[in-house]
Amino acid sequence: MAGKSKANMSPRINNRRALHDYTISAKLECGIVLLGSEVKSLRAGKAQLQEALARVEDGQLVLHQVHIDPYEHGGPYSHEPVRERRLLAHKREIKKLAEATKERSTTLIPLAIYFKDGRAKVEIGVAHGRQHHDKRQAIKKREMDRELRKAMSHKR
Repeated sequence: MAGKSKANMSPRINNRRALHDYTISAKLECGIVLLGSEVKSLRAGKAQLQEALARVEDGQLVLHQVHIDPYEHGGPYSHEPVRERRLLAHKREIKKLAEATKERSTTLIPLAIYFKDGRAKVEIGVAHGRQHHDKRQAIKKREMDRELRKAMSHKR
């Protein structure tokens, strides 16, 4: 059984609001520097990405405003729920992200936190803000696609 890997049973924490409020033009998978109690809370699915964002600061990617609940069995040595967390990526990828965020209304948004091969990963998206009318058009298009799929499935 050395060649087989176990199925990943840890939850994937998604930022569903980001897909509604922003248009994602590019994605990047990064590692994240965490404390032990933060890893245990993430494995329990206790995190929120709604207000989170990432920035390039001094040549490093930093994740801001991610709320990871304190580990309930951590006692007094648990972590702070909201703190800056460093993201791990190659220098050339960080430079590309820094160039992409120089445009107006462009930011880096975390789309998901998940575990891959036992390591916590963050999916970062280069996001452009949507106006209110763009959001309505996206909703209308999604509903039309859903109705089309429903009609196609009934024909069979």
